[in-house]
Amino acid sequence: MVAVLFTITLIASAGVGAVNMITVEPIAAAKVAATQQALSEVLPAFDDTAIDELTIDELPVKVYTATEGGALAGYAVETATKLGFGGMVKLMVGFLPDGTVRNVNVLEQSETPGLGTKMTEEGNPLLASIRNCKLEEKKLVDGKLAVTKDGGDVDALTAATISSRAYVDAINRAWMAMKSVRDEVAPTDVASGATAANTNQTEPAAREGESNE
Repeated sequence: MVAVLFTITLIASAGVGAVNMITVEPIAAAKVAATQQALSEVLPAFDDTAIDELTIDELPVKVYTATEGGALAGYAVETATKLGFGGMVKLMVGFLPDGTVRNVNVLEQSETPGLGTKMTEEGNPLLASIRNCKLEEKKLVDGKLAVTKDGGDVDALTAATISSRAYVDAINRAWMAMKSVRDEVAPTDVASGATAANTNQTEPAAREGESNE
């Protein structure tokens, strides 16, 4: 009995290992292709990118410095937030060399269908509030973007304030990361305003009873 179970387990493990070996390269290639597609949607034409990997608020952030013929074309930032109504929200944010937001691509979200998911729609209020804008010229709250309900001037999605705040939080993190690479300074945490190297992220306060409205 033991020998039979061992043989079955060995065969099953070998099969799983073989499948993994077969699929690992296509999965990696698909991930690279998806990243390139996201970059092309948020940046002007480019032919090369250099990648800087940062940590802001204990979240990994990638900054792609794009060039065209050796000249700076812009920056794309792969950013994220844990504050979504459905959990993690990931964005790719494109900036022109002068810091103007060119476009935003939602890479991942699990928000409420018909409410928070509208952040993926072209021309949604969140995107419309920041596209073609220099963020430093927006109405900032403590130096950061904020939705109108929180004193800023970013229009929130209807009945999806939490999702809207999460989107803005991720944009702020992308903005901080872009400025860190562009200006060659230490990245600044969005939550505390301290340099990322010298602060520890604290868990956000519980939002008991808060709805996505």
